[in-house]
Amino acid sequence: MVVEEERSESGAIARVATVFLTGAECPWRCVMCDLWLHTLEEPTAPGSLVRQLDLALGPLDREGALPSRIKLYNAGSFFDLQAVPLEDYGPLASRLQRFEQVVVESHPALVGERVERWRDALGPVSLEVAMGLETAHPEALERLHKRMTLDQFAAASARLSAYGASVRAFLLVPPPFVARDEEAEWLRRSIAFAFECGISVVSLVPTRLGNGALDALHAQGQFRAPRLRDLEQALAAALPEPRGRVFADLWDLAAFSDCTACLDARRTRLHAMNLEQRVLPAIRCTACG
Repeated sequence: MVVEEERSESGAIARVATVFLTGAECPWRCVMCDLWLHTLEEPTAPGSLVRQLDLALGPLDREGALPSRIKLYNAGSFFDLQAVPLEDYGPLASRLQRFEQVVVESHPALVGERVERWRDALGPVSLEVAMGLETAHPEALERLHKRMTLDQFAAASARLSAYGASVRAFLLVPPPFVARDEEAEWLRRSIAFAFECGISVVSLVPTRLGNGALDALHAQGQFRAPRLRDLEQALAAALPEPRGRVFADLWDLAAFSDCTACLDARRTRLHAMNLEQRVLPAIRCTACG
């Protein structure tokens, strides 16, 4: 579990706890995904996620400083019954009543009746659902094996809005199968498409090597592993965005950095840009130039 700060819809700064739950592996086999490394080969046992959540919330309760929001990320889709048993909805929701908002993740194909059941279990707690759009480049999206079209993403977003849930979209920086000289343009188009679908947050996620498939694509020249400057440039190009918030994913930035001397300063700058939603002066480093 990690606790971080995030800019809310109102512009206020909210503390957010992210709890990583371990459950069944996702049935999709997306090319860029490495989350399967942190899942189980068998269906999640009823009660397992409830116990994990209790363990995660224990330290927060003892500190007496509960964040206002919580993300439950299970390395797959929350509405996959193999990953999150239906009988766990009630016990999980009862433990989340102290939060203002709960964020879960899902593949667009699973947005349906179970979203309504989870929303009803949460009661007054607001719901946000995060979905991987990855890219609006149709050919690249198909080759990622998401088994999802742009129309299906748009339809899922509309259903979530009808259920009263807000939507967060994940975009890859950069996605495989997109030519380097077209990456910036397709990122711009992807952000525009996401907001046209009515989402409220775009999260820019650097695409990571290490799952085997991406390493092979990298060797074949079909994927360019990003560096920290790519994420910086992507966020700077996206801000300010009048239709909603755009965040850079700051998880494990060291993996994308080429210079330890300026890493902390560049992380601090990106964090401040996430919170302020404006471009800040670039970091000048005497070590790397």
